[in-house]
Amino acid sequence: MMLAKDLAFLVEESSSLDDKRPKTRMEEKRSIELRIKKRVKEQYVNGKFQNLMARVIANPDTLQDAYNCIRLNSNVDMTYSADGICFKSIVDELHCGHFDFKANTFSVSTRGARKEVLVLPNLRTRIVQEAIRMVLEVVYKPHFSKISHGCRSGRGPSTALKYISKEISCPNWWFTMLLNKRVDACIINKLISILQDKIEDMQLYATIRSMFDADVLSFEFGGFPKGQGLPQEGVLSSTLMNIYLDLFDHEFYRLSMIYEALDPDFGDAGDKFHSKLRNWYRRQLKDKDLKYTDNDNSGPRVHCCRFMDEIFFAFSGSKDVALRFKAEIVNYLKSFLHLDVDDQIEILPCDELHGIHFLGTLVQRSRQESPATRAVHKLKEKVKLFASQKQEAWNAGTVRIGKKWLAHGLRKVKESEIKHLVDSDSNLTKISSFRKTGMETDHWFKVLLKVWMEDIKTKETESEQILLSRYVAEPALPQELMDSYYEFLKRADDYVSSETAATLALLSNSSLDTECFITEIVAPINAIKKSLLRYGLITSDGHPRTSSLLILQDNSHIIDWFSGILCRWIRWYRDCNNFNEVKLIISKVLRKSCIQTLAAKYRIHESEIEKRFDSELSRIPSTEEIEQELEHEMSHSNTFDTDEALMYGISYSGLCLLSLARIVSQSRPCNCFVLGCSAAAPSVYTLHVMERQKFPGWKTGFSSCIHPSLNKRRIGLCKKHLKDLYLGHISLQSIDFGAWK
Repeated sequence: MMLAKDLAFLVEESSSLDDKRPKTRMEEKRSIELRIKKRVKEQYVNGKFQNLMARVIANPDTLQDAYNCIRLNSNVDMTYSADGICFKSIVDELHCGHFDFKANTFSVSTRGARKEVLVLPNLRTRIVQEAIRMVLEVVYKPHFSKISHGCRSGRGPSTALKYISKEISCPNWWFTMLLNKRVDACIINKLISILQDKIEDMQLYATIRSMFDADVLSFEFGGFPKGQGLPQEGVLSSTLMNIYLDLFDHEFYRLSMIYEALDPDFGDAGDKFHSKLRNWYRRQLKDKDLKYTDNDNSGPRVHCCRFMDEIFFAFSGSKDVALRFKAEIVNYLKSFLHLDVDDQIEILPCDELHGIHFLGTLVQRSRQESPATRAVHKLKEKVKLFASQKQEAWNAGTVRIGKKWLAHGLRKVKESEIKHLVDSDSNLTKISSFRKTGMETDHWFKVLLKVWMEDIKTKETESEQILLSRYVAEPALPQELMDSYYEFLKRADDYVSSETAATLALLSNSSLDTECFITEIVAPINAIKKSLLRYGLITSDGHPRTSSLLILQDNSHIIDWFSGILCRWIRWYRDCNNFNEVKLIISKVLRKSCIQTLAAKYRIHESEIEKRFDSELSRIPSTEEIEQELEHEMSHSNTFDTDEALMYGISYSGLCLLSLARIVSQSRPCNCFVLGCSAAAPSVYTLHVMERQKFPGWKTGFSSCIHPSLNKRRIGLCKKHLKDLYLGHISLQSIDFGAWK
């Protein structure tokens, strides 16, 4: 009896501790959504949602929840007040239909003859848009298709790529379809007609039209990548785009059933028709049923994966049928959804030579090696590693000998300048007559080295190490040792080069049927290197360099900026097949560039920087430590923190580059520009738009498509939100660029 009481007391104590524990950022967002959901469900009458604008959206409690959701996206302390926002006035204006969206916006434009104007909402308009977004998601989220991966719980870029690599088996052809269209009156009318199927609310339709007329809807197909927290992507556009393209998702299922199960041109007549239709339904219902295995390989098979306005298709079957399927898709998007689609989209074969660009990564097929082949390759890699280690040891030894030779030569030159140490019979003394009057010792020694280099006819491209090793140390070594070393390198190279023939011979004796192709997701290494060059982190030769725009910032913020790249690369690329190449860039470029930037700031040697900032630099680990960083992030990641819907626009927001513009003084005060934050900003920063990739662009860790009108725009940030922006805890959407008119 006593044991039962003790256990009951422990349960009560643990529940009371949970009540006292403050909610996390994402738990707060989830509780807000549940409150909105309850209000929306109360308006479901006669098969439709009635009067959502009057009874749910234009409600002070809903607007307060919308503002709190904006503050949570901005990672603002929720204990602070609501900045004196009068929700009642917004409610009254919405009820009367007098809310002036044009008066509650601000615009920025580029300079020059070709102006690009960006219209952004102020805080009042953003609150209304957020409230409409949350209400529409409650209505439509249960009806979205499983092929849609944008702005949905449990579905995002990572799940889309995982579906392509794991779920699509043996495709023959694939292609992507990029939609392009600035929203016009035709699309708005089509969108309103879609909303009318589930919602009966003329006031809501009028509000959406008013936002469109004020150019503040920010609803565009193509143009820039979605879900990356760019200011030009409105908070409401993602939901409206999913609602609009949900028609396409259902059309795809209709076409897939026709091509896979109903069309008599693609299968046998009779009883097999019914089995094919039955199998099609089973495939649609199996979704996450791991026990289900599909053994029906007859006839064509179509697959689709959509993230907002980027659509991926894979097709199993003949190319003629794939072209026919593509033509029907294009026709539907143009005729029924009024979207612009490129007619010249190329259908590529799914082989090792043709990869395809999707969601900022490269999707490609590669041959899966058999265990015997992997064993041969592993042995080859061991031989290459052993040979390279011996070569490095040889080079290090010969360079050391060469450096001693240089030091000995310099010592002899210095001795020749001392009368009682000079050797009158030495060659150095004999040529000293060519030394100009007043020439310093170091200068004379360099002249002698230059003459020597001309004598041995070296190439200008050869480095100092090669010169010392090849022309100084090696000629002085015993010939037997030299012959032995180069014979070893030759035999190692012969083995590695002949490994391909040995593998083919091995495969001829094994069953080729056991090998198959697998789909790989590849991080865009070349695009990453180009971005590193554009942002000034590497030279044209690929060597790390100082980031001059970051030097004036605080030490912690400099390290935060470089850590932000690391966090994004680990989060985005950890499941990519070439993640080892990304880890190499982290250790060889990212960490060294951070050290060089700090060294340039303090004008001390890099080794001293590593000692002084040892604990801080541990956040940018070496290659060996990245695995520990991965395990740490996976173990500390919360379910809500990784929710793709709650973190839409934040999880995949790229890093931007800021430079210090000025320190805030009492005569020129400034508050933080982040929405919902009233803290004083100690500094003002300049935003630099470094690149504008053509849609859809590569995912490199940096912001690839910030609107050019925001280039050189000055913003005030408190220390907390500057760190949040660098580490990817908030996006540029959380910044009020209109705080300074």
